Amino acid sequence: MAVIAISQQIGSRGIELGELAARELGYRFQTGEQLIAETAKRFNVSAEQVKWFDVHNPHFWERKTDSSRFAAYYRAVFLQAAAQDRIVFAGRGSAHFLPEGGCGIRVRTMAPVAARIKQVAKDENLAAAAADKRVRDFDTEVKARTQSLFGQDIDDPAIYDLVINTARLSIASHTKTLATLAAHIDSEGNPERTKVMRDAAIAAQVNAALVAHPKIRDAQMSVNCSAGCVRVSGPGLVPPWDDLVIGVAQTIEGVASVEVGAEEDPVTLTSS
Repeated sequence: MAVIAISQQIGSRGIELGELAARELGYRFQTGEQLIAETAKRFNVSAEQVKWFDVHNPHFWERKTDSSRFAAYYRAVFLQAAAQDRIVFAGRGSAHFLPEGGCGIRVRTMAPVAARIKQVAKDENLAAAAADKRVRDFDTEVKARTQSLFGQDIDDPAIYDLVINTARLSIASHTKTLATLAAHIDSEGNPERTKVMRDAAIAAQVNAALVAHPKIRDAQMSVNCSAGCVRVSGPGLVPPWDDLVIGVAQTIEGVASVEVGAEEDPVTLTSS
């Protein structure tokens, strides 16, 4: 299995690299914008809402649960496509949604700020001063959002498999490097990675369906899946809520069984 997910600094040409790599490998290709459009269509929400919460850190007057809900929708669409294998994603924070265990290649494209400002000015037809502000504001917002929602530093190289400075060598050279790595992983044909990816996709579909349900969406839940067997756990999942959760989860393709576990509330100690 070879899935490539590219997270890019604005102006670092990650989408261009992803498209060229997909063409070189004969893989499907999707941009973050296309994933957002698909997410909005599937879950009947505004693309602008998804895009806003994908880029901006929520202010104190905005509900963090809304951000988490849109992230769950996006993750479900992303992982469903990833589970079909041989695809390149580029743009947005797609790399953060790949499951652990070698399921795909997490790539980060970066470049010096001056190079990125120049590229953004060209791509978006902006004056130098406007491009400078665009890059710096975008960097600040995305970094804050990723830290707030996922507890990750988007610029930490340790969370990626490959970090590429696109200003150093030609895009064609980087394309060859990425395509070679993907072809090597694909040739290994690791069935365990395929299983992990499919289970992650099922868990994401179930989670998205639950947070989309008007009677469930604000409940605290965790969803796990192993070989199609789904377990949903969280405080308060007692009758009749457990049956409602099971009913929603069973509508998802690939779910073999559903188990619901109610977590007990912590004991409160009082002094006499």
